[in-house]
Amino acid sequence: MSVSFAAIIGQIIVLDLVFSIDSVVTAVGMAEHLWVMIVAVVLAMVVMLSAAGPISGFINAHPTAKMLALSFLLLVGMALIADGLHFHVPRGYLYAAVGFSIIVEALNMLAKRKKTVPV
Repeated sequence: MSVSFAAIIGQIIVLDLVFSIDSVVTAVGMAEHLWVMIVAVVLAMVVMLSAAGPISGFINAHPTAKMLALSFLLLVGMALIADGLHFHVPRGYLYAAVGFSIIVEALNMLAKRKKTVPV
């Protein structure tokens, strides 16, 4: 399946706009001036556009990291749903689970790298 460069750039821009809504909501809640909100959105888009390439390259090189990131999204989503239903999940448990998972994944990546490097 072949996808054009313009289609990829278009998709990235649309995703940046969608995720910038989060920045807008945060800026509206924190800022009293319109220019501060605009700067927050523009900076968020610049950071996302500049980080898209390196992050996608890393994810393509390490598919297990993609699964880990998706599981983090699921974990956070479930915690938000639980909070919405008035079941408090202590954040320390979430941070410990995420930290432990990242350490295990980093060790797996190191082990895989050592295994593929000729001695």
